[in-house]
Parts: sequence; structure tokens; C-alpha cells
Amino acid sequence: MKLYALFKKTWAMSLLIFVLLVSLTPVSQAAAFLSVAQALENQNNSVQTVKGYVVGQPTGTSTVITSNYPNDYALALADSSNETNTDKMVYVQIPSNLRSTFGLQSHSELKGKSLTVTGTLTPYFSHSGIKSVTSISTETGGTDPAPDPTEPTVPVEDYYRTAAEKTGNSLKTELHNIIDHHTELSYSAVWEALKKTDEDPANANNVILLYTGRSQAKGTNGGGVDDWNREHVWAKSHGDFGTAMGPGTDLHHLRPADVSVNSTRGNLDFDNGGTEHSEALGNYFDSDSWEPRDEVKGDVARMLFYMAVRYEGDVSDEPDLELNNTVNNGTAPYHGKLSVLLQWNAQDPVDDRERRRNDIIYSDYQHNRNPFIDHPEWVNEIWN
Repeated sequence: MKLYALFKKTWAMSLLIFVLLVSLTPVSQAAAFLSVAQALENQNNSVQTVKGYVVGQPTGTSTVITSNYPNDYALALADSSNETNTDKMVYVQIPSNLRSTFGLQSHSELKGKSLTVTGTLTPYFSHSGIKSVTSISTETGGTDPAPDPTEPTVPVEDYYRTAAEKTGNSLKTELHNIIDHHTELSYSAVWEALKKTDEDPANANNVILLYTGRSQAKGTNGGGVDDWNREHVWAKSHGDFGTAMGPGTDLHHLRPADVSVNSTRGNLDFDNGGTEHSEALGNYFDSDSWEPRDEVKGDVARMLFYMAVRYEGDVSDEPDLELNNTVNNGTAPYHGKLSVLLQWNAQDPVDDRERRRNDIIYSDYQHNRNPFIDHPEWVNEIWN
């Protein structure tokens, strides 16, 4: 009997210890978070909570600014509030519903503060990052809720607030001021960006080529005959800006295109007519102009309208690009044919693929938008 009583007592104590351990385990797990250094080492698309100090706003792969923040879309965390080495920072993409609370343009006082961020460990700005963020909180609490999936990705109307009720040159000037000073990419970074902006929605391994409409493997970019390369829709010789950062790397007019088709298009202005291209059916060309297929006529027009507003020559190293009603513009900073582009804008309305592309460029890369995708009616307000 004594042995039975001892066994019973020992079993009861063991059970109590087990229950206590089980009850304590979730608390420990819930409190766990990664340091920034650990987040940098584990860019594996896992969902984690990271704790660090706000050290600035990333504007490029190796650029973090610490004042005069351009917007509320991103912040950089480090394990030290005084960190200046971007290799020791993790870049956080702030979702739209958290920007008014944790964006640095709205709350510059957050610099130096400790935050915890829950999201997916994956590159942002081609740098170790946290995206698809579900919550951000200060060290003392105050976690904001996860984004509402029905909420627009980008607060478009707020973005254009200062352009309201303007017309003509006043509208053109105000839109320039809104979309100016975007984050600039290197020409090599354009390769990876296009793989995302022009991804085939039916096949994530492919991109859609502009003129042929062909779905082609992302990894076949290059200079070979059947490769795809970076097409400057505003021909880079029209203004002689080449591939310089700014107009030469602006994603709003760069698209994947078949190498040989791109070569045929060259620096031709846009107009109707010519001979149909044997590889890019539906596209026509002659000695001085190129006509794209019907499905992208509006896309082409709105890309050129964007370029004519974004680049006004008000910065010393940027050209003043303008649309005119001629062809054979050569190296002059002009592109035509305006009357035809106006027709194409009306003929081929904005579609969801264009809108998605505009959103990606805005949120992930340049942080500016093409106004004529959001408001195609503004085309006729400016060029009438």
C-alpha cells in the first residue's frame, strides 16, 4: 500500500509539472521575436516578428535617408539606433493602412524609436526586407490591425489631391510636381523590376512581351535573337538620354520586348500604317514610324504622355521632353505623333494589367505613378 501511495503521489506531481510547462510554453513563444541581424540572415519568405530601431527611410538598394522623407511607404530598421551601414538594416514595406501611423513623412519623430514588425522576410528594394506586413507596434504596444484585403493598395485620390480642378498647363505643371523626384533605378536593376511589373498573370515564371504579346520565360532576358530585352517606348535617342538613371531607367516607359522586334522598332516615332511585322503580327512599320498592336496602343500612348509630364528639364541633367505632331524627330527631345497618340488613348482604354503595373512601380520601385493610367481623361485636359 505504501508503494502504491508513493507511486500515486509521484504521478500526481509529474502531471502537475507537465501541465505547468504546457501552460507556460505558448507565452514564451508568443513573446519571441527576431533581431534585425537574424532577419537579415533568414530572408526565406517565412512570417516572423522583428524588433529593431527606426534609422531612416530606404529610397534605393543601398540608400537610406534620415530627413526630408518623400513619403510614408517604407522604413529601415537596425539593431542600433545609430546604425549607418545599410548592410546591417532591414527594409520594411509599410502597408497602406499603417502609413498614416508609422510613415516617416507623417511621423519623423519615429526615427530612433523601437518597433516590432510582423511580416514576410523577403527582399524589398532588392535588399533584405520585410513585406506583406500584418502589424507594426511601438515598444510599449499599440499594434495596428492587419490590412483590410478590400482596401485599395494605393490611396490614389489623395496622391493627386493638389491637382484637383486644374486644367491645361496648370494641370500639367502640378502633375509634374507630384510625380517628379522619383526613386531612380540603375539600368541593371531594371531587368529584375520588369520581371515583376510585366509578369504573366497566368504563369509567374514568364513575362509578357510588349509588341508580340508573347509569354516568355523570365530567365531568357539578354541580347540573343529570341531573348527579350528592355524596350524604351520613348526612344532613348529622342532627347539623347541613353540609359542614364532617370529617363533612361524609368519603368513607366520600359517594357520587355523581343530583341529582333525591338531592333526593328528602333527609334521610330509612332503613327498608323506600314508593313506588318512578320514576327510581331498586328504591328506595322515603315521608314519613319511604328504602329503597335491594338491591345497596347493605349498603353504606348499613356507611357509617352507620362514621359512628357515627368521630364520638364527643370533639373540640370534631365531633358525637357515634349510631344509633337510629326515623325522623324531624330535626337531632338520630341516624340510623335501626338494626334495619333490621342486616338490610341481613346481607342484602347486602361485595363487591369496596366493598373497593376502602375501600382507595383509605385509601391515597390519608383514611388511615383503614371497619372494617365489613373486618370486617362486628363490627357484631353492637357493636349486638346
